Amino acid sequence: MKRNVNLKRRTLAAALALAAAAPAVSFAQADKPIRIGYTMSRTGPYAPGAQVSQEPNYLLWAEQVNAAGGLSVKGQKRKVELVAYDDRSEIETAVRTYEKLMGSDKVDLILPPWGSAMNFAVAPLANRYGYPFLAPTALSRKLIDMQLPYFFSLLQQPDKMMGALADMLSANGVKTVAVVYMDDLFGIENMASLRLALKDKGMQIIESKSYPLGVKDLSPVLKSIKTLNPDAFIGITYPPDTILASTQAREIEFNPKFFYASVGTAFPLYKQRIAANTEGVLGMGSWNPKVSPGAKAYFDAHATQMKKEPDRWASGHAWAGLQIMQQAVEKVGLDRKALREHIANNEFDTILGKIRFQRGENASIPGTVGQWQGGEFEVVWPPARATAKLVTAKPAWK
Repeated sequence: MKRNVNLKRRTLAAALALAAAAPAVSFAQADKPIRIGYTMSRTGPYAPGAQVSQEPNYLLWAEQVNAAGGLSVKGQKRKVELVAYDDRSEIETAVRTYEKLMGSDKVDLILPPWGSAMNFAVAPLANRYGYPFLAPTALSRKLIDMQLPYFFSLLQQPDKMMGALADMLSANGVKTVAVVYMDDLFGIENMASLRLALKDKGMQIIESKSYPLGVKDLSPVLKSIKTLNPDAFIGITYPPDTILASTQAREIEFNPKFFYASVGTAFPLYKQRIAANTEGVLGMGSWNPKVSPGAKAYFDAHATQMKKEPDRWASGHAWAGLQIMQQAVEKVGLDRKALREHIANNEFDTILGKIRFQRGENASIPGTVGQWQGGEFEVVWPPARATAKLVTAKPAWK
């Protein structure tokens, strides 16, 4: 009998000790930050885009989450710690760094790098390690078609974006088009989609020229295109090249009815550099502060806390991706497989509207075209999503 009493006492003592220890373990976990790793192009040719559309949003989001007490994980608020590195616009550097972040550092979550080429290299690695990968600046149908289970693309893909552009041009009587495009994954895929879309609408490409990353002069090809007098000019360009093509088109007085340039047109820097000549310029963009009350609140917070406006294209997608990740973590915690399943199979409220993924692709937002009008980059196509009516003839450069 005495032996049984002693056994019961030891069992009770062990249970009480365990109960006393449980809150301490819980509090220790709550004090442990959620480590989120990524690389970003802070230097090199990708930096102008990365430092407008992507990293400022990561920093702002972490600041807002921590100011609110942290990210809710199964009812407990935990602060966010960003573990970030400069990939110097070098794909090899990015791959090595993500390998370290996921392999040896074992961060809790990762955020994607900038641009299609970087994402194309890093996404398969993230998939191998089982990290959900919500990409806000990857335009690559090839990447979508790889069907990586952990990869989710937020941007509208080349076929959708170039399809919307072709629809808009066709609806406004365009017959001839001239194109310059970046000689990399982004440029080549968008050019291939554009060719198909224009052919389907019966429009003729009368000139198409590729150019290398870091190009310093587009005036020879622009002068050649000017002599052909196309109805529309399309530049499948990165931010420095978008500004270069615009300034040099102005210098040679190349004034097509429609002037479209891709990445960077929706940037605040474009408005600053091109000034009054932005009026009527078309480009890639899918949102602005008019899209939703949430979009307006985000825009204002970004302008105030980051001391600069977000761009009217990929910044919105970057923020939407962070919203989706936050909602998923709050729902299922930090188990990455559970996060992947939740993201793949649910719809999320974002500043861009509701977003659902289908086979890793944003299935909710159509291809769009934006246009500078009166100091704002308006969504002008398709009409159902427009924030302003298309101006059908760009004013001549001043």
